[in-house]
Order: sequence, then C-alpha cells, then structure tokens
Amino acid sequence: MANLNLLVVEGNLPNENQNFKNSGIKTHAESLKESLAYYSKDLNIDVFNPCAEKSFDKIIPNIKKYDGLIWGGSSLNIYNDCIEIRRQISFMRECFKNIKNILAICWGMQVAVTAAGGEVKKSSNGAHIGIAKDIEINANGLKHPLYRHKNKKFNSPAFNFDEVVTLPNKATHLASNKINKVQSIHFKSGISDIWGLQYHPEITYDKMITLIKFRKEKLITVRKCFKDEKEIQNHIKFIEEEIKKSKKDSRMLELKNWLDYLKAA
Repeated sequence: MANLNLLVVEGNLPNENQNFKNSGIKTHAESLKESLAYYSKDLNIDVFNPCAEKSFDKIIPNIKKYDGLIWGGSSLNIYNDCIEIRRQISFMRECFKNIKNILAICWGMQVAVTAAGGEVKKSSNGAHIGIAKDIEINANGLKHPLYRHKNKKFNSPAFNFDEVVTLPNKATHLASNKINKVQSIHFKSGISDIWGLQYHPEITYDKMITLIKFRKEKLITVRKCFKDEKEIQNHIKFIEEEIKKSKKDSRMLELKNWLDYLKAA
C-alpha cells in the first residue's frame, strides 16, 4: 500500500474540532489517520475540511491524484440546512466526478447519500451512543469485499442520531441492526464507487466513552437519550465490557478490506 494517495475529509466544523482539542480529544481526521497507520506507515494522506474553505480552488485542480477518499464523522445533522452542510454536499459531488473509490463513514455516508439523491432523517428507532449492537450482514453483504472475513453479526463503535431512509438509485443494501435498517451500502455515482458505513470501525471504544462524557449534558437535556448521569455511567460500563471482548483486527476489518481493495485495483 506504499504508493496510495488518500484524501481524508474532516466533517466537523472548525469550532467543534477546537472544542475536541481543548478537551484532549483527537479530531475524527486524526483518529482516521491513526487507524490507517496501523495498516501502513507509507500512505500519503492529505486532510481537507470543506467547512473551513470558502472555495475548493486549491484542491480541485489536484484532486484526481487521490486513489481513494475517506469521509468521516461529524456532530452535524444533514437536515439542518446551513452553508457549511451545503458546502460539504457540494464538495462530495465534486469528489463523485474525480475520485474513483470512496469510503464514507457515518456522517460521510449521510453526505454521500444526500449528494447522490437519497434521503437522511432523524432515526425513528433511537440512537447509537458509543456502540451499535448486533449489526447483521445480509446476503448481499456476505458477498461484498467490504465484509471479507467479517463475522456475520457483530458490534461496533458508533455514534449517530440519524439514518438513511431512501437509498440512492441502484444502491445495494449490505447490513442492518434494530436501530438502523441501513448500516452499510454500496452504490456508484459519477466515477465513484462508494462503500458507506453508518458505524465507526476506525474509532476506538475508548474514544467513544470520552465523547459520551464530553457530550453528557446534551445527551441528557437536549438529545434526551438518558434520564440522568447514573444511566450514562451504566451505559459506559456496558461499553467497557465490550472493550474486554473486542479485538482490534476484527473491529477495523472494513478499513483493511477497503485498503486491500484499493491496492488490488
């Protein structure tokens, strides 16, 4: 994988990333780079944040050099229309014209689906707070290179309140769980081959626990996912038990499979 050029897109607003840094939390782009480094130290990785750029003039002329794009998570909600979200959707459409392989994770999948004509809404079955339980790969997923060597049913780090409700044209549905019917998909748009995940194989459970603590007031008072701090602590204990069972190579297998797919292309 030594010669792969990758573009990592940061989905959070700059002020949210600053809040992360002030609290000693890695940005999602930093977490992605750390996970990629587990598989190879020789990847050429650039990071781009569409929210921080008023135009894409600096990156578009050189965008075709990238063998792949990974678009990660964000605290944004795609239906809360604002200039920063519109800018991200616009940049995703530019990527569809120029980059052949895209791994779209959580928010990244929601942006990709929206840019390709699908629809995302607030989840009707609740949220994933730090963990998604019992994700099950369907018949299509079992044949897809995304899930090569993956257990048919698994848990994964996840943090989302929204879900894909309408797939892009000719998209293939790959996996589900009780919270989100669409946990992963494969579709094409422009020249791009997009693998989309609603969960986060690239983020550790430890970081998810840190994010829960970081967001605990909002989780209680705004999101209303928990009644009080005691419920949050019980949930954290559950995730800590999952950490004891979880194995890094299995948790991040989707990331490895995507990199292997690029290498073989």
